[in-house]
Amino acid sequence: MSQMMQDIRYALRQMRKSPGFALIAVLTLGLGVGAATAVFSVIDAVMIRPLPFAQQDRLVFTHVKAGAGYQQPWSYKSYVDARAQLKTFDALAGYSAFGSVNMEAASGPVSVHAVKGTDNFFDVFGVKPMLGRTYVPGEDMPGRDAVAVLSNELWRTQFGGRADVVGTVVRLDGAPYTVIGVMPEGFRFPLSVRNAVYTPLHGNAMWMKSRGSHWLPTVGKLKEGVSKAQGEADLTRVLTDLGRAYPDTDGGRVGDLVSLNTMVSGEATKPLQTLMLAVLALLAIACVNVAGLLLARAVKREREIAMRAAVGASRGRLLRQMVTESLLLAGLSSVLGVGLAYGLLAAMRTYLVTALARGADVTVNGFVLVAAVVFAASTAVLASLVPAVRLSGLDPIRMLKGGGAAANGRGQHRLRASFIAAQVMLSLTLLIVAGLLLKSLSRARGTDLGFDGAHILALEIDLSPGSYVGKDPVATFFTPFEERVQHLHGVVGAGLINILPLQAWGSNSDVHITGQPPYPANQEMLAEVRVVSRGYFDAMGIQMRAGRMLSAGLDGAVLDGAGQKSTHVVVNDAFQRKFFPHGGEAVGAHIDDSDKAEEKTGIVGMTTSVRQNLLDRPMAEMDYLMDSIQVKDRLGMMPSMTLVVRTEGDPRTVIPELRSVLHDVDPTVPFREPELMTDVVADQLVMERMESWLFGVFAAIAVALSLVGLYGLVSHEVEIGTRDIGVRMALGATRGLVMRMVLGRVLLLIGMGAVLGLGLTFALKKAIGSVVEMQAGRDTGVMFGLALGLVAMGAFAAFFPAKRAASIEPMEALRSE
Repeated sequence: MSQMMQDIRYALRQMRKSPGFALIAVLTLGLGVGAATAVFSVIDAVMIRPLPFAQQDRLVFTHVKAGAGYQQPWSYKSYVDARAQLKTFDALAGYSAFGSVNMEAASGPVSVHAVKGTDNFFDVFGVKPMLGRTYVPGEDMPGRDAVAVLSNELWRTQFGGRADVVGTVVRLDGAPYTVIGVMPEGFRFPLSVRNAVYTPLHGNAMWMKSRGSHWLPTVGKLKEGVSKAQGEADLTRVLTDLGRAYPDTDGGRVGDLVSLNTMVSGEATKPLQTLMLAVLALLAIACVNVAGLLLARAVKREREIAMRAAVGASRGRLLRQMVTESLLLAGLSSVLGVGLAYGLLAAMRTYLVTALARGADVTVNGFVLVAAVVFAASTAVLASLVPAVRLSGLDPIRMLKGGGAAANGRGQHRLRASFIAAQVMLSLTLLIVAGLLLKSLSRARGTDLGFDGAHILALEIDLSPGSYVGKDPVATFFTPFEERVQHLHGVVGAGLINILPLQAWGSNSDVHITGQPPYPANQEMLAEVRVVSRGYFDAMGIQMRAGRMLSAGLDGAVLDGAGQKSTHVVVNDAFQRKFFPHGGEAVGAHIDDSDKAEEKTGIVGMTTSVRQNLLDRPMAEMDYLMDSIQVKDRLGMMPSMTLVVRTEGDPRTVIPELRSVLHDVDPTVPFREPELMTDVVADQLVMERMESWLFGVFAAIAVALSLVGLYGLVSHEVEIGTRDIGVRMALGATRGLVMRMVLGRVLLLIGMGAVLGLGLTFALKKAIGSVVEMQAGRDTGVMFGLALGLVAMGAFAAFFPAKRAASIEPMEALRSE
């Protein structure tokens, strides 16, 4: 212990004597450790930390596909049948986490996340409520379902954490609900949903009755001792039986089970693993950089170490001293790294919460702190081993006589050269990935969406169904609201749609065109279904290709008791291409959705296409006018609509007026913050933005560390080679020749590193493909451009030490020896 304290005091004295070295070493290690700590915090929350559920290894999702191969949830009726017939499940619960409800709070109406589940929903997770109870059997049946369970966050934020909240009546969507329980802190399902209220399953009445309406996801718990394979065999048996019984709606469906852990980590697993590889590369660069700094510093300490060895210090004692110095650097680097990790996670928080199911749970906890210290210590010790072993093994007598010539050995030159090449290689790989991500992100943002989102604002509107019982929401709210917005100053167009473009989800239906032959059984012939107002197309800037736009006068529902006339729709040109691939016109055609010819839906117009999903081509779409929906069905089909507003200038200037108009038309509807359509696009690319941001930061750090390391190593080469340079110049070498000699060697090493970096990038193509697609033909220019840029930056970093070498005076250099 006495010797350890002596080593620590001596290390502190050495750091005071060389503050520049200490600062650069601590910053280098701190940057690497900070990046590693931040990414490891994300991996810990998403992939390592246990889920907040009991017996999570038994929790599974049923992943069902239609006969045509696309994913298709359960219909409610088929779910009820499967729940009764499955033998390997303790519980199979249906749920809907889509949308929100309006809660009447003391401060006014607020929109909160809604999770609606069957009566066995909480049985799946095995988590007891903190207060009260959860559902009892049959409590999802009409007449018994006006109960609510609060999430812990909602209980604290909206109810002040009151212990007497159980039994309280709260109004949700205009209807009274009795609070029966509060869940413990940490319980959330889905895991991305916070501030949620849980209620028994309330589905659209038409969806609940139709076996052909597939909308219900499920989560289940396997029985104790049942394997995933046994559960899948049981699921297959049930799907086969349902297919035989109901071939039109359930025929050909197949399914498998996906563990909850897999679903939670989802598509983020491979990108996070690749990010971890990037962090390891950054740590390797830091390790090599610090090793180079220690190696350069060791040359200056050769006489000191030789003197200590000459007076009796053993090799082990010298090794321990130098490792102690490295560990002290690691301690300071850990403090800096953890601080940087907190800053990185704070900067990433919006990305994390949006992109990852458990993004809100990402924190630097005790486990991560220990990992950060281990990272720093391991990196520092690894970086110090080469110079420490070399120095501790030097012959003190030769060193005291030779004046430090050992540093000029061929082995030392090769070692320093390998350091430069390794840093350039790893930095270039990170730089290429960052460049490809930015290029891919730019390409995605430049995608033709079918509209110009620069001047479009989107406002989600959620009505409270309980306030509109017996009323027509179109006549009493949507139409007057739309008309008032259209007359606001600066508004060019305003309209409504039930599912905003680019939302990556939607509602679709099987379509068959009247007069066409039957489609093959396994051929997917779906069309997206949307409900719009008259002003929607103009507000989005969607153009007519053929036919006419929808009009309330021509396409509205008949309300005088004479029955509903034939419904009309407008389709897009993607519909034309899909359903009329061999010619023919969509406009004027009819859809086989009724046995009576006069009631079949007619196509009256065709528009340009907009993207329903940013990363996919536009899909076939049918747009119904909201006025054409029968009054009795309107509330169920349109409880939520999105207003799109196109303006001449900045759309955000109309937000205060929108708030005022909404309050005037219905003060019980909460005002949700509108989004620019450009922000909607950005939201769909949140994972890509996070990856490009992180890789960009890592690449910038890697390049900076490499250039600092390169500058330091070249400066060191010049310093220890002063005598050789002096001799060359005394024998007639010009200053230009000396400069070219130094720069030429550096450029050779950088070039070798760049070639190795390109080779490493192609070798890691599969791993890199999890974050960005790499195509040799398309991306070669970017890759070689970045390589040349890095070589140029390296040459610039080496220029000043090379210039200093060329300015050495021969006589002074020789006299210094």
